[in-house]
Amino acid sequence: MLAGRALVRSLFVAVAAAVLVAPASLAQADPSPAALQAQIDQGNAKLELVVEQYNAINEDLASTQAALDKLAAKMAPLKANLDQATADVDQMAVDAYKSNGGLREMSILLEAGSSNTFVDKYTTLQQVARSKRQDIANFRAVKDKYDGEKARLDQLLATQNAQKAELATKRAKIEGDISRLDAMQRKVDADIAKAKAAAEAAAKANAAKNKATTPTAKTPPKATPKPPKPTPPPKVSGKAGKAVAYAYAQLGKKYVFGTAGPNTFDCSGLTMMAWKAAGVALPHNAAQQWGKVRHISRSQLAPGDLVFYNGLGHVGIYIGNNQIIHAPNSRTVVKIAPITANPIYGYGTP
Repeated sequence: MLAGRALVRSLFVAVAAAVLVAPASLAQADPSPAALQAQIDQGNAKLELVVEQYNAINEDLASTQAALDKLAAKMAPLKANLDQATADVDQMAVDAYKSNGGLREMSILLEAGSSNTFVDKYTTLQQVARSKRQDIANFRAVKDKYDGEKARLDQLLATQNAQKAELATKRAKIEGDISRLDAMQRKVDADIAKAKAAAEAAAKANAAKNKATTPTAKTPPKATPKPPKPTPPPKVSGKAGKAVAYAYAQLGKKYVFGTAGPNTFDCSGLTMMAWKAAGVALPHNAAQQWGKVRHISRSQLAPGDLVFYNGLGHVGIYIGNNQIIHAPNSRTVVKIAPITANPIYGYGTP
């Protein structure tokens, strides 16, 4: 059994050397389960930072696409006006050509009946032509400006999509690393469980052997421990109460990156939806949420406020009694945790 355990741990070292283990830790030939868990936790912290960057890019992409849609809405009538003004000038040119230019002007003079009337009509024609040409110049100037803005937004959209693809690759790499570490931990845990079971079986065999030769006194039966009662949600009024109630209703739901309910959440997706239930809009990104909330001190913290962690890579919702509800990582679910479960960055009120 011990040989099997040593083999499992040796395999773990080989795998971990290729993933998240730092060079200094490679010298540790026999990592403890606690050390293994610490390495997995570090991997999850790295993953969450990438996930929040991924969420931020999605928010930026949505903003860029909205700007493009708004610009397209402005350009549509502008293009229609430009096309109409151009068509009017073209038609005037065709009419002038058909009337042989000077002959048309003479016709106007003859129809006018007086030189004054001719001058008025000819001046009007010239003014109409100049006005149409000026309209075209104005429309084209604005269209050129819009075209420049569209080109900028198109480039920004392409850059953001490239960043999203890069982050997706990073996320897949880290998830693969964590998955391999998880597999090694399961092997270590299984080996420990087998060793424990063997030890307990040996102890029972020895106890049975001793019992056969030694009289024993009767011992009272052990009382069955009662399961702990779930912590009731605190009584919180107003919008904060709605946000806290929403967070409580999601307890036990699975963590999935980039999601915001109804059945799975990541950290910022949970806080976004909790406050959406209270009628307050927040972006799906911890750092961007930090930019939207009013920053407060620890002494001002009240249920419903947000607690930010891990260099703005994680966020949870405070529920009182030094506890938060958060969606930690893919190895667990939405749950209640101590407020000091991670290094705190700051506090904010939506």
